[in-house]
Amino acid sequence: MRLRALLDTDALGLKLLGGEGELDRSVRGVMTTDLRDPSRYLSGGELVLSGLAWRRDAADSDPFVRILVQAGVAALAAGEAELGDVPEDLVVACARHRLPLFAVNESVAFATITEHVVRQVSGERAGDLAAVVDRHRRMMTSGPAGGGPDVVLDLLGSDLDLRAWVLSPTGRPVAGPKDAGPALSTEVCAKLAAEHLAATRTGRRAPHRVPLGGTTYSLFPVRGTGRAPQSAAGTGRDVRETVLSEWLLVVEADAGDWAEERLDLLYGVTQLIAVERDRRDAARTVRRRLAQEVVELVQTGAAPAEIAARLRVAAPVLLPGSGAAPHWQVVVARVEWEDDEAETGPVAQTLLEEILVDPLTTGPEHSDRIAVAHTGEEAVALVPLPAVSTEHDGSETGILADALLESVREPLSAGLDGDGRVTLGVSAAVHSAEGLRGALEEARHARRVAAARPGRVCAAGHQELASHVLLLPFVPDDVRRAFTARLLDPLRDYDRRHRAELIPTLEAFLDSDGSWTRCATRLHLHVNTLRYRVGRIEQLTGRDLSRLEDKLDFFLALRMS
Repeated sequence: MRLRALLDTDALGLKLLGGEGELDRSVRGVMTTDLRDPSRYLSGGELVLSGLAWRRDAADSDPFVRILVQAGVAALAAGEAELGDVPEDLVVACARHRLPLFAVNESVAFATITEHVVRQVSGERAGDLAAVVDRHRRMMTSGPAGGGPDVVLDLLGSDLDLRAWVLSPTGRPVAGPKDAGPALSTEVCAKLAAEHLAATRTGRRAPHRVPLGGTTYSLFPVRGTGRAPQSAAGTGRDVRETVLSEWLLVVEADAGDWAEERLDLLYGVTQLIAVERDRRDAARTVRRRLAQEVVELVQTGAAPAEIAARLRVAAPVLLPGSGAAPHWQVVVARVEWEDDEAETGPVAQTLLEEILVDPLTTGPEHSDRIAVAHTGEEAVALVPLPAVSTEHDGSETGILADALLESVREPLSAGLDGDGRVTLGVSAAVHSAEGLRGALEEARHARRVAAARPGRVCAAGHQELASHVLLLPFVPDDVRRAFTARLLDPLRDYDRRHRAELIPTLEAFLDSDGSWTRCATRLHLHVNTLRYRVGRIEQLTGRDLSRLEDKLDFFLALRMS
Protein backbone atom coordinates (compact mmCIF):
# COMPACT_ATOMS: atom_id res chain seq x y z
CA MET A 1 0.00 0.00 0.00
CA ARG A 2 1.09 3.63 -0.44
CA LEU A 3 1.39 6.37 2.17
CA ARG A 4 -1.28 8.39 0.38
CA ALA A 5 -3.85 5.71 1.23
CA LEU A 6 -3.26 6.24 4.94
CA LEU A 7 -4.46 9.83 4.72
CA ASP A 8 -7.61 8.70 2.93
CA THR A 9 -8.65 6.58 5.93
CA ASP A 10 -10.30 8.92 8.45
CA ALA A 11 -10.41 6.28 11.18
CA LEU A 12 -6.61 6.32 11.43
CA GLY A 13 -6.59 9.95 12.62
CA LEU A 14 -3.41 10.86 10.74
CA LYS A 15 -2.39 14.44 9.94
CA LEU A 16 0.42 15.11 7.46
CA LEU A 17 3.09 17.42 8.91
CA GLY A 18 5.61 17.16 6.08
CA GLY A 19 6.64 15.15 3.04
CA GLU A 20 3.80 15.94 0.62
CA GLY A 21 6.02 15.00 -2.31
CA GLU A 22 6.82 11.54 -0.91
CA LEU A 23 3.29 10.15 -0.47
CA ASP A 24 3.67 7.60 -3.27
CA ARG A 25 6.17 5.63 -1.20
CA SER A 26 5.20 2.01 -0.60
CA VAL A 27 4.57 0.73 2.91
CA ARG A 28 5.67 -2.89 3.40
CA GLY A 29 5.20 -3.16 7.16
CA VAL A 30 4.76 -1.32 10.43
CA MET A 31 6.83 -1.04 13.61
CA THR A 32 6.13 0.60 16.97
CA THR A 33 9.19 1.79 18.88
CA ASP A 34 10.43 4.27 21.45
CA LEU A 35 14.03 3.11 21.25
CA ARG A 36 16.62 5.81 20.60
CA ASP A 37 18.20 3.55 17.97
CA PRO A 38 15.74 0.99 16.52
CA SER A 39 17.86 0.29 13.42
CA ARG A 40 18.51 -3.36 14.24
CA TYR A 41 14.76 -4.02 14.06
CA LEU A 42 14.25 -2.25 10.71
CA SER A 43 14.70 -3.61 7.20
CA GLY A 44 13.17 -0.84 5.06
CA GLY A 45 9.68 0.14 3.94
CA GLU A 46 8.14 0.36 7.42
CA LEU A 47 5.75 2.94 8.76
CA VAL A 48 7.38 3.68 12.14
CA LEU A 49 4.98 4.54 15.00
CA SER A 50 6.51 6.29 18.01
CA GLY A 51 5.22 7.85 21.22
CA LEU A 52 8.44 9.94 21.35
CA ALA A 53 9.60 8.58 24.72
CA TRP A 54 13.11 8.52 23.23
CA ARG A 55 13.15 12.33 23.00
CA ARG A 56 14.70 14.12 25.98
CA ASP A 57 15.38 17.44 24.25
CA ALA A 58 15.42 19.05 20.80
CA ALA A 59 18.90 17.71 20.01
CA ASP A 60 17.59 14.11 19.96
CA SER A 61 15.31 14.55 16.93
CA ASP A 62 17.84 14.83 14.12
CA PRO A 63 19.89 11.70 15.11
CA PHE A 64 16.67 9.67 15.44
CA VAL A 65 15.37 10.76 12.04
CA ARG A 66 18.75 10.13 10.44
CA ILE A 67 18.73 6.55 11.75
CA LEU A 68 15.26 5.96 10.26
CA VAL A 69 16.28 7.37 6.89
CA GLN A 70 19.42 5.24 6.78
CA ALA A 71 17.28 2.16 7.49
CA GLY A 72 15.02 3.06 4.53
CA VAL A 73 11.72 3.45 6.39
CA ALA A 74 8.73 4.81 4.47
CA ALA A 75 7.51 7.37 7.03
CA LEU A 76 7.30 8.31 10.71
CA ALA A 77 4.01 8.68 12.61
CA ALA A 78 4.37 10.49 15.95
CA GLY A 79 1.76 10.13 18.68
CA GLU A 80 0.39 13.23 20.35
CA ALA A 81 -0.67 11.48 23.57
CA GLU A 82 2.67 11.92 25.39
CA LEU A 83 3.84 15.43 24.45
CA GLY A 84 0.76 17.01 22.93
CA ASP A 85 1.65 18.60 19.60
CA VAL A 86 4.54 17.03 17.70
CA PRO A 87 7.69 19.06 18.56
CA GLU A 88 8.83 21.53 15.92
CA ASP A 89 12.40 20.20 16.02
CA LEU A 90 11.12 16.80 14.87
CA VAL A 91 9.16 18.44 12.04
CA VAL A 92 12.29 20.30 10.93
CA ALA A 93 14.47 17.17 11.12
CA CYS A 94 12.02 15.16 8.99
CA ALA A 95 11.86 17.95 6.42
CA ARG A 96 15.65 18.14 6.31
CA HIS A 97 15.95 14.41 5.61
CA ARG A 98 12.85 14.20 3.36
CA LEU A 99 11.10 11.76 5.67
CA PRO A 100 7.28 12.00 5.58
CA LEU A 101 5.91 12.81 9.03
CA PHE A 102 2.40 12.17 10.35
CA ALA A 103 0.83 13.19 13.64
CA VAL A 104 -1.36 10.54 15.29
CA ASN A 105 -4.33 11.92 17.19
CA GLU A 106 -4.25 10.94 20.87
CA SER A 107 -7.66 9.29 20.49
CA VAL A 108 -6.28 6.72 18.01
CA ALA A 109 -4.35 3.69 19.30
CA PHE A 110 -1.22 2.60 17.48
CA ALA A 111 -2.80 -0.85 17.39
CA THR A 112 -5.55 0.48 15.11
CA ILE A 113 -2.99 1.74 12.59
CA THR A 114 -0.94 -1.45 12.87
CA GLU A 115 -3.92 -3.69 12.22
CA HIS A 116 -5.00 -1.57 9.24
CA VAL A 117 -1.56 -1.63 7.60
CA VAL A 118 -1.07 -5.36 8.18
CA ARG A 119 -4.49 -6.12 6.73
CA GLN A 120 -3.87 -3.97 3.66
CA VAL A 121 -0.39 -5.35 3.04
CA SER A 122 -1.55 -8.94 3.29
CA GLY A 123 -4.25 -8.12 0.71
CA GLU A 124 -7.27 -9.54 2.57
CA ARG A 125 -7.07 -12.51 0.23
CA ALA A 126 -9.44 -15.10 1.59
CA GLY A 127 -12.67 -14.47 3.45
CA ASP A 128 -12.05 -16.72 6.42
CA LEU A 129 -8.45 -15.62 6.85
CA ALA A 130 -9.31 -11.93 6.50
CA ALA A 131 -11.95 -12.37 9.19
CA VAL A 132 -9.32 -13.69 11.58
CA VAL A 133 -6.94 -10.82 10.83
CA ASP A 134 -9.77 -8.33 11.30
CA ARG A 135 -10.38 -9.63 14.81
CA HIS A 136 -6.72 -9.41 15.83
CA ARG A 137 -7.31 -5.83 16.88
CA ARG A 138 -8.37 -7.21 20.24
CA MET A 139 -4.85 -8.45 20.81
CA MET A 140 -3.34 -5.02 20.43
CA THR A 141 -5.90 -2.86 22.22
CA SER A 142 -5.09 -1.56 25.69
CA GLY A 143 -8.15 -2.21 27.85
CA PRO A 144 -10.23 -5.15 28.96
CA ALA A 145 -10.60 -6.42 25.40
CA GLY A 146 -6.84 -6.74 24.95
CA GLY A 147 -4.63 -9.61 25.99
CA GLY A 148 -1.38 -9.58 24.07
CA PRO A 149 -0.12 -12.58 22.07
CA ASP A 150 -2.41 -15.01 23.90
CA VAL A 151 -5.46 -13.57 22.13
CA VAL A 152 -4.10 -14.10 18.64
CA LEU A 153 -3.07 -17.66 19.54
CA ASP A 154 -6.59 -18.35 20.81
CA LEU A 155 -8.02 -17.04 17.54
CA LEU A 156 -5.69 -19.29 15.55
CA GLY A 157 -7.03 -22.21 17.57
CA SER A 158 -10.72 -21.32 17.30
CA ASP A 159 -10.76 -20.18 13.66
CA LEU A 160 -8.10 -22.33 12.00
CA ASP A 161 -7.72 -25.21 14.47
CA LEU A 162 -4.03 -24.43 14.92
CA ARG A 163 -2.23 -24.83 18.26
CA ALA A 164 0.56 -22.28 18.50
CA TRP A 165 3.04 -20.84 21.00
CA VAL A 166 5.37 -17.85 21.14
CA LEU A 167 8.85 -18.68 22.47
CA SER A 168 11.81 -16.52 23.42
CA PRO A 169 15.23 -17.31 21.88
CA THR A 170 16.10 -19.20 25.06
CA GLY A 171 13.02 -21.42 24.71
CA ARG A 172 10.91 -19.72 27.40
CA PRO A 173 7.17 -19.79 26.57
CA VAL A 174 6.00 -16.20 26.15
CA ALA A 175 2.43 -17.14 25.20
CA GLY A 176 0.45 -20.29 24.43
CA PRO A 177 -3.06 -21.65 23.81
CA LYS A 178 -5.46 -21.82 26.74
CA ASP A 179 -7.08 -25.08 25.63
CA ALA A 180 -6.80 -28.30 27.58
CA GLY A 181 -4.24 -29.83 25.22
CA PRO A 182 -0.76 -30.81 26.42
CA ALA A 183 1.67 -27.97 26.94
CA LEU A 184 5.10 -27.98 25.36
CA SER A 185 7.67 -29.49 27.69
CA THR A 186 10.78 -27.56 28.69
CA GLU A 187 12.89 -29.96 26.65
CA VAL A 188 10.76 -29.49 23.51
CA CYS A 189 10.82 -25.70 23.88
CA ALA A 190 14.61 -25.73 24.16
CA LYS A 191 14.97 -27.95 21.09
CA LEU A 192 12.59 -25.83 19.02
CA ALA A 193 14.42 -22.63 19.96
CA ALA A 194 17.73 -24.30 19.11
CA GLU A 195 16.41 -25.43 15.70
CA HIS A 196 15.11 -21.93 14.99
CA LEU A 197 18.38 -20.24 15.89
CA ALA A 198 20.44 -22.74 13.90
CA ALA A 199 18.18 -22.37 10.84
CA THR A 200 18.32 -18.59 11.04
CA ARG A 201 22.11 -18.57 11.32
CA THR A 202 22.45 -20.78 8.23
CA GLY A 203 20.04 -18.65 6.18
CA ARG A 204 17.29 -21.25 5.66
CA ARG A 205 13.97 -19.83 4.54
CA ALA A 206 11.11 -19.79 7.01
CA PRO A 207 8.96 -21.48 8.04
CA HIS A 208 11.39 -23.99 9.51
CA ARG A 209 9.77 -27.44 9.80
CA VAL A 210 10.92 -29.54 12.76
CA PRO A 211 9.73 -33.12 13.51
CA LEU A 212 9.89 -33.96 17.23
CA GLY A 213 8.39 -36.99 18.95
CA GLY A 214 6.06 -37.82 16.07
CA THR A 215 4.80 -34.20 15.74
CA THR A 216 5.89 -31.70 13.12
CA TYR A 217 6.21 -28.07 14.17
CA SER A 218 6.55 -25.08 11.86
CA LEU A 219 8.63 -22.19 13.15
CA PHE A 220 8.08 -18.58 12.05
CA PRO A 221 10.46 -15.78 13.11
CA VAL A 222 8.78 -12.85 14.83
CA ARG A 223 10.17 -9.69 13.25
CA GLY A 224 8.82 -6.23 12.61
CA THR A 225 9.13 -6.79 8.84
CA GLY A 226 6.44 -9.46 8.97
CA ARG A 227 6.87 -11.29 5.68
CA ALA A 228 10.64 -11.13 5.16
CA PRO A 229 11.59 -14.80 5.66
CA GLN A 230 15.33 -14.30 5.84
CA SER A 231 16.48 -11.98 8.58
CA ALA A 232 19.24 -10.30 6.61
CA ALA A 233 17.50 -10.29 3.24
CA GLY A 234 17.71 -6.93 1.61
CA THR A 235 18.90 -5.18 4.77
CA GLY A 236 22.67 -5.43 4.49
CA ARG A 237 22.80 -6.16 8.25
CA ASP A 238 24.46 -9.11 9.89
CA VAL A 239 21.96 -11.72 11.13
CA ARG A 240 24.01 -11.92 14.34
CA GLU A 241 22.61 -8.57 15.42
CA THR A 242 19.15 -10.04 16.10
CA VAL A 243 19.35 -13.84 16.08
CA LEU A 244 19.92 -14.08 19.85
CA SER A 245 17.02 -11.82 20.77
CA GLU A 246 14.05 -12.38 18.42
CA TRP A 247 10.96 -14.37 19.41
CA LEU A 248 9.55 -17.19 17.32
CA LEU A 249 6.04 -18.44 16.59
CA VAL A 250 5.69 -22.22 16.89
CA VAL A 251 2.73 -23.82 15.08
CA GLU A 252 1.84 -27.46 15.68
CA ALA A 253 1.42 -28.29 11.97
CA ASP A 254 3.43 -28.99 8.84
CA ALA A 255 3.38 -25.79 6.81
CA GLY A 256 5.15 -27.42 3.89
CA ASP A 257 1.96 -27.91 1.87
CA TRP A 258 0.09 -24.79 2.98
CA ALA A 259 -1.50 -22.47 0.45
CA GLU A 260 0.10 -19.06 -0.03
CA GLU A 261 -2.89 -17.36 1.60
CA ARG A 262 -2.46 -19.30 4.82
CA LEU A 263 1.25 -18.58 4.94
CA ASP A 264 0.47 -14.90 4.43
CA LEU A 265 -1.85 -14.98 7.42
CA LEU A 266 0.82 -16.51 9.67
CA TYR A 267 3.38 -13.92 8.60
CA GLY A 268 0.79 -11.25 9.36
CA VAL A 269 0.29 -12.80 12.79
CA THR A 270 4.04 -12.66 13.47
CA GLN A 271 4.00 -8.97 12.65
CA LEU A 272 1.22 -8.34 15.15
CA ILE A 273 3.17 -10.27 17.77
CA ALA A 274 6.24 -8.20 16.86
CA VAL A 275 4.27 -5.09 17.79
CA GLU A 276 3.76 -6.58 21.26
CA ARG A 277 7.48 -7.34 21.42
CA ASP A 278 8.30 -3.73 20.45
CA ARG A 279 5.88 -2.47 23.10
CA ARG A 280 7.62 -4.65 25.69
CA ASP A 281 11.01 -3.30 24.59
CA ALA A 282 9.72 0.26 24.84
CA ALA A 283 8.49 -0.49 28.37
CA ARG A 284 12.04 -1.50 29.28
CA THR A 285 13.39 1.93 28.35
CA VAL A 286 12.99 3.33 31.86
CA ARG A 287 14.58 0.27 33.46
CA ARG A 288 17.50 0.43 31.03
CA ARG A 289 18.03 4.11 31.80
CA LEU A 290 18.02 3.46 35.54
CA ALA A 291 20.56 0.67 35.14
CA GLN A 292 22.77 2.85 32.96
CA GLU A 293 22.76 5.63 35.55
CA VAL A 294 23.55 3.30 38.46
CA VAL A 295 26.34 1.50 36.57
CA GLU A 296 27.93 4.80 35.52
CA LEU A 297 27.84 6.03 39.13
CA VAL A 298 29.45 2.83 40.38
CA GLN A 299 32.13 2.83 37.68
CA THR A 300 33.08 6.48 38.22
CA GLY A 301 33.50 5.99 41.97
CA ALA A 302 30.52 8.11 43.04
CA ALA A 303 29.78 8.47 46.73
CA PRO A 304 27.72 5.63 48.24
CA ALA A 305 25.04 8.14 49.27
CA GLU A 306 24.57 9.17 45.63
CA ILE A 307 24.35 5.55 44.50
CA ALA A 308 21.92 4.77 47.34
CA ALA A 309 19.66 7.60 46.22
CA ARG A 310 19.59 6.18 42.70
CA LEU A 311 18.78 2.71 44.02
CA ARG A 312 15.86 4.11 46.03
CA VAL A 313 14.44 5.44 42.76
CA ALA A 314 15.04 2.14 40.97
CA ALA A 315 13.64 -0.21 43.64
CA PRO A 316 9.90 0.62 43.32
CA VAL A 317 10.16 0.54 39.51
CA LEU A 318 11.82 -2.87 39.42
CA LEU A 319 10.13 -4.45 42.42
CA PRO A 320 6.84 -2.66 43.13
CA GLY A 321 5.24 -3.30 46.49
CA SER A 322 8.39 -4.73 48.07
CA GLY A 323 8.00 -2.45 51.09
CA ALA A 324 11.69 -2.53 51.98
CA ALA A 325 14.98 -1.97 50.25
CA PRO A 326 15.69 -5.12 48.25
CA HIS A 327 18.89 -7.08 47.98
CA TRP A 328 20.68 -6.77 44.66
CA GLN A 329 22.58 -9.14 42.42
CA VAL A 330 24.67 -8.15 39.42
CA VAL A 331 24.93 -10.30 36.29
CA VAL A 332 27.43 -9.46 33.56
CA ALA A 333 27.19 -10.92 30.03
CA ARG A 334 29.37 -10.67 26.98
CA VAL A 335 28.69 -11.83 23.41
CA GLU A 336 31.72 -12.35 21.18
CA TRP A 337 31.85 -13.29 17.52
CA GLU A 338 35.04 -14.55 15.92
CA ASP A 339 36.60 -12.21 13.32
CA ASP A 340 34.19 -9.44 14.36
CA GLU A 341 35.22 -6.24 16.13
CA ALA A 342 31.76 -4.60 16.16
CA GLU A 343 30.27 -3.38 19.44
CA THR A 344 28.28 -6.25 20.92
CA GLY A 345 27.01 -4.51 24.06
CA PRO A 346 23.47 -3.89 22.68
CA VAL A 347 23.22 -7.54 21.56
CA ALA A 348 24.33 -8.72 25.01
CA GLN A 349 21.86 -6.32 26.65
CA THR A 350 18.84 -7.66 24.75
CA LEU A 351 19.95 -11.25 25.26
CA LEU A 352 20.51 -10.78 28.99
CA GLU A 353 17.02 -9.31 29.35
CA GLU A 354 15.64 -12.53 27.84
CA ILE A 355 17.90 -14.82 29.87
CA LEU A 356 17.03 -13.28 33.22
CA VAL A 357 13.27 -13.65 32.89
CA ASP A 358 12.44 -16.70 35.00
CA PRO A 359 12.33 -19.63 32.52
CA LEU A 360 9.48 -21.20 34.48
CA THR A 361 7.17 -18.21 33.98
CA THR A 362 5.13 -17.28 30.93
CA GLY A 363 4.02 -14.00 29.46
CA PRO A 364 5.77 -11.08 27.80
CA GLU A 365 6.45 -9.18 31.03
CA HIS A 366 5.82 -11.48 34.01
CA SER A 367 8.80 -11.41 36.40
CA ASP A 368 10.52 -9.03 33.99
CA ARG A 369 11.86 -6.78 36.74
CA ILE A 370 15.53 -6.61 35.88
CA ALA A 371 17.32 -3.51 34.57
CA VAL A 372 20.12 -3.99 32.05
CA ALA A 373 22.69 -1.46 30.85
CA HIS A 374 25.40 -1.98 28.27
CA THR A 375 28.92 -0.57 28.23
CA GLY A 376 30.98 -1.24 25.12
CA GLU A 377 31.16 -5.01 24.71
CA GLU A 378 29.34 -6.13 27.87
CA ALA A 379 25.89 -5.92 29.43
CA VAL A 380 25.33 -5.36 33.15
CA ALA A 381 22.07 -6.37 34.85
CA LEU A 382 20.81 -5.12 38.21
CA VAL A 383 18.52 -7.79 39.63
CA PRO A 384 16.42 -6.89 42.70
CA LEU A 385 15.63 -9.69 45.15
CA PRO A 386 12.74 -9.24 47.61
CA ALA A 387 14.60 -11.24 50.25
CA VAL A 388 17.69 -13.41 50.54
CA SER A 389 17.48 -16.58 52.60
CA THR A 390 20.18 -19.08 53.47
CA GLU A 391 19.85 -22.77 52.63
CA HIS A 392 20.94 -25.63 54.92
CA ASP A 393 24.34 -25.83 53.25
CA GLY A 394 25.00 -22.13 53.90
CA SER A 395 24.46 -21.01 50.32
CA GLU A 396 22.22 -18.05 49.51
CA THR A 397 19.20 -18.16 47.25
CA GLY A 398 18.84 -15.92 44.23
CA ILE A 399 20.23 -16.31 40.73
CA LEU A 400 22.62 -19.25 40.55
CA ALA A 401 25.10 -19.44 37.68
CA ASP A 402 24.67 -23.20 37.16
CA ALA A 403 20.86 -22.99 36.93
CA LEU A 404 21.09 -19.98 34.63
CA LEU A 405 23.47 -21.82 32.34
CA GLU A 406 21.39 -24.99 32.27
CA SER A 407 18.27 -23.11 31.16
CA VAL A 408 19.86 -21.47 28.10
CA ARG A 409 22.87 -23.55 27.02
CA GLU A 410 21.20 -25.72 24.35
CA PRO A 411 19.35 -23.10 22.30
CA LEU A 412 22.06 -20.44 22.54
CA SER A 413 24.81 -22.86 21.53
CA ALA A 414 22.84 -23.54 18.34
CA GLY A 415 22.37 -19.83 17.74
CA LEU A 416 26.10 -19.19 18.05
CA ASP A 417 26.67 -21.67 15.21
CA GLY A 418 30.30 -22.44 15.99
CA ASP A 419 31.71 -18.91 15.67
CA GLY A 420 30.62 -17.07 18.79
CA ARG A 421 30.51 -17.22 22.58
CA VAL A 422 28.26 -16.06 25.39
CA THR A 423 29.86 -15.77 28.83
CA LEU A 424 28.04 -14.87 32.05
CA GLY A 425 29.18 -13.86 35.53
CA VAL A 426 26.92 -13.74 38.61
CA SER A 427 27.66 -11.87 41.84
CA ALA A 428 26.53 -12.62 45.35
CA ALA A 429 23.56 -10.68 46.72
CA VAL A 430 24.30 -7.35 48.42
CA HIS A 431 22.00 -5.09 50.39
CA SER A 432 23.58 -1.66 50.18
CA ALA A 433 25.06 0.87 47.79
CA GLU A 434 28.43 0.25 49.42
CA GLY A 435 28.27 -3.37 48.33
CA LEU A 436 27.19 -2.69 44.76
CA ARG A 437 30.64 -1.76 43.53
CA GLY A 438 32.02 -5.00 44.91
CA ALA A 439 29.15 -6.93 43.30
CA LEU A 440 29.90 -5.42 39.89
CA GLU A 441 33.60 -6.26 40.15
CA GLU A 442 32.70 -9.73 41.40
CA ALA A 443 30.35 -10.42 38.47
CA ARG A 444 32.96 -9.20 35.99
CA HIS A 445 35.62 -11.45 37.48
CA ALA A 446 33.22 -14.38 37.45
CA ARG A 447 32.56 -13.76 33.76
CA ARG A 448 36.28 -13.87 33.08
CA VAL A 449 36.47 -17.19 34.91
CA ALA A 450 33.68 -18.42 32.62
CA ALA A 451 35.53 -17.10 29.56
CA ALA A 452 38.55 -19.24 30.47
CA ARG A 453 36.45 -22.40 30.12
CA PRO A 454 35.75 -24.36 26.92
CA GLY A 455 32.32 -24.19 25.33
CA ARG A 456 30.13 -21.75 23.45
CA VAL A 457 27.96 -20.78 26.46
CA CYS A 458 29.64 -20.60 29.88
CA ALA A 459 28.77 -19.09 33.25
CA ALA A 460 30.44 -18.72 36.64
CA GLY A 461 29.25 -17.50 40.02
CA HIS A 462 30.78 -15.68 42.93
CA GLN A 463 31.34 -18.95 44.79
CA GLU A 464 34.14 -19.75 42.35
CA LEU A 465 36.19 -16.64 43.12
CA ALA A 466 38.94 -16.31 45.68
CA SER A 467 38.33 -14.27 48.81
CA HIS A 468 40.65 -11.43 47.74
CA VAL A 469 38.41 -10.91 44.69
CA LEU A 470 35.34 -10.60 46.87
CA LEU A 471 37.00 -7.91 48.99
CA LEU A 472 38.64 -6.00 46.13
CA PRO A 473 36.65 -2.73 46.45
CA PHE A 474 37.48 -2.53 50.17
CA VAL A 475 41.21 -3.30 50.09
CA PRO A 476 43.16 -0.62 52.03
CA ASP A 477 45.19 1.80 49.93
CA ASP A 478 48.57 0.66 51.27
CA VAL A 479 47.74 -2.97 50.44
CA ARG A 480 46.61 -1.94 46.96
CA ARG A 481 49.86 -0.06 46.36
CA ALA A 482 52.00 -2.97 47.55
CA PHE A 483 50.10 -5.50 45.47
CA THR A 484 50.17 -3.46 42.27
CA ALA A 485 53.81 -2.40 42.72
CA ARG A 486 54.96 -5.99 43.06
CA LEU A 487 53.31 -6.98 39.77
CA LEU A 488 53.36 -3.84 37.64
CA ASP A 489 56.43 -1.80 38.65
CA PRO A 490 58.87 -4.08 36.75
CA LEU A 491 56.77 -3.62 33.61
CA ARG A 492 56.47 0.16 34.07
CA ASP A 493 60.23 0.51 34.54
CA TYR A 494 60.90 -1.56 31.43
CA ASP A 495 58.38 0.52 29.42
CA ARG A 496 60.08 3.77 30.54
CA ARG A 497 63.51 2.51 29.47
CA HIS A 498 62.56 0.74 26.23
CA ARG A 499 59.17 2.19 25.20
CA ALA A 500 58.02 -1.41 24.91
CA GLU A 501 54.31 -0.85 25.79
CA LEU A 502 54.16 -3.93 27.98
CA ILE A 503 51.41 -2.49 30.20
CA PRO A 504 49.04 -1.72 27.26
CA THR A 505 49.86 -5.15 25.83
CA LEU A 506 48.98 -6.83 29.14
CA GLU A 507 45.68 -4.92 29.36
CA ALA A 508 44.71 -5.86 25.79
CA PHE A 509 45.72 -9.51 26.31
CA LEU A 510 43.54 -9.85 29.40
CA ASP A 511 40.67 -7.94 27.81
CA SER A 512 40.83 -10.42 24.89
CA ASP A 513 40.51 -13.31 27.38
CA GLY A 514 43.94 -14.61 26.39
CA SER A 515 43.12 -14.93 22.68
CA TRP A 516 46.34 -14.41 20.71
CA THR A 517 44.49 -13.67 17.46
CA ARG A 518 42.01 -11.15 18.89
CA CYS A 519 44.70 -9.40 20.92
CA ALA A 520 47.11 -9.14 17.99
CA THR A 521 44.34 -7.77 15.79
CA ARG A 522 43.35 -5.24 18.44
CA LEU A 523 46.95 -4.01 18.84
CA HIS A 524 47.71 -4.22 15.10
CA LEU A 525 50.63 -6.54 15.82
CA HIS A 526 51.93 -9.74 14.31
CA VAL A 527 51.17 -12.69 16.60
CA ASN A 528 54.91 -13.42 16.98
CA THR A 529 55.48 -9.87 18.22
CA LEU A 530 52.66 -10.31 20.72
CA ARG A 531 54.17 -13.61 21.92
CA TYR A 532 57.52 -11.88 22.42
CA ARG A 533 55.94 -9.12 24.53
CA VAL A 534 53.97 -11.59 26.66
CA GLY A 535 57.13 -13.64 27.16
CA ARG A 536 58.94 -10.52 28.35
CA ILE A 537 56.07 -9.78 30.80
CA GLU A 538 56.33 -13.30 32.22
CA GLN A 539 60.15 -13.05 32.45
CA LEU A 540 60.06 -9.72 34.31
CA THR A 541 57.35 -10.74 36.79
CA GLY A 542 57.93 -14.46 37.23
CA ARG A 543 54.27 -15.11 36.37
CA ASP A 544 52.69 -17.40 33.74
CA LEU A 545 49.90 -15.82 31.68
CA SER A 546 48.60 -19.23 30.66
CA ARG A 547 47.53 -19.80 34.30
CA LEU A 548 44.13 -18.47 35.33
CA GLU A 549 45.39 -17.46 38.80
CA ASP A 550 48.14 -15.28 37.36
CA LYS A 551 45.75 -13.75 34.84
CA LEU A 552 43.41 -12.80 37.68
CA ASP A 553 46.24 -11.32 39.75
CA PHE A 554 47.38 -9.18 36.83
CA PHE A 555 43.79 -8.11 36.17
CA LEU A 556 43.31 -7.12 39.79
CA ALA A 557 46.57 -5.22 39.84
CA LEU A 558 45.58 -3.24 36.75
CA ARG A 559 42.17 -2.48 38.23
CA MET A 560 43.63 -1.31 41.54
CA SER A 561 46.45 0.74 40.03
